Amino acid sequence: MDTSSLIPKPRSLYLKVKCGKCGNEQIVFDCAATPVKCTVCEEVLATPTGGKALIKGEVIQELG
Repeated sequence: MDTSSLIPKPRSLYLKVKCGKCGNEQIVFDCAATPVKCTVCEEVLATPTGGKALIKGEVIQELG
């Protein structure tokens, strides 16, 4: 029996997001509960929506 099918995968991910204003790349949780700002220029990268966050930067990579 394959045990990997018994363990559910999480529905949320960490995302590597590139800021559209300054080009900084940082890690953002895709279910962020608070607004996430760029650490360099303070541009908002993710806005909470009550579920999945609205990502406003460019998603470069999904991290498991």
